[in-house]
Amino acid sequence: MRLTAGLAVGLAVLLTVAVPAGAGIADRVAATFALMAGDFVKAFQPVEAVVVSLEGPEIFLDVSAENGAQVGQEYVVFRKGDAFSHPLTGRPLGRYEQVLGHAQVVRLYPKFAAAVYLPLPETPRPRATDGARITRARVRVAVTPMLDLAATHADVRRVPFMLAAALEGSKRFQVVDPLAVSDMFASTGLSVQEMLARPERATRAARNLEVSGWILPMLLERRGVTYLDVTYISAITGTALISRRLPLVTASSAEEQRFPWEPRPED
Repeated sequence: MRLTAGLAVGLAVLLTVAVPAGAGIADRVAATFALMAGDFVKAFQPVEAVVVSLEGPEIFLDVSAENGAQVGQEYVVFRKGDAFSHPLTGRPLGRYEQVLGHAQVVRLYPKFAAAVYLPLPETPRPRATDGARITRARVRVAVTPMLDLAATHADVRRVPFMLAAALEGSKRFQVVDPLAVSDMFASTGLSVQEMLARPERATRAARNLEVSGWILPMLLERRGVTYLDVTYISAITGTALISRRLPLVTASSAEEQRFPWEPRPED
């Protein structure tokens, strides 16, 4: 289930405006995420690569930072098969593809990238000239409920909706309705902490929602400073691949409610 267009546009606007003085924690989280959202978009830009060699559990791809490779990216590894044609005209339309597994980039070199290879069951081992890619289609993800490790005790129930709107607005992600995600957590007894500590729970829940990964926002406190930490968790392995952390944007406590139906700015 996806966000409605109106909700996505409306919340995206909230993320792009300056944070008013005294904004509540949820608004400050949304504004902070707006500063890091571009990093997630860049990490999931479409990339086409070729397998150049294999060594033990690692696979090497002909991509580098120069053409968009980043540590933490996850590629689909595939093998091209026979060509297929239009049944009436005989015009070539493409080639069949067999998905072999996934590759998670762990190191970058000037001309290539090293990745941990994760085979699918009963598939042949990759070989040089096989392909690897980050899809051009929108990446389907789910945003977990906010994890408040800073003990702010703020009402942050709006945060997944605001982050989802920013991701949808980038045109790179397709985001599951956060309400459906919240219902799943409530009905299965799954906790956000388990998503980080128990990879098998993260992968199982991802299969239920048919997503490629999780976006997990959390608040942390370090030496008196509150940070927003946002982590991407793979649906394939349940492990954290990409993480960004920024200090929560500051705001005065003097702001009044902008609309009568909104919660107080202190959340």
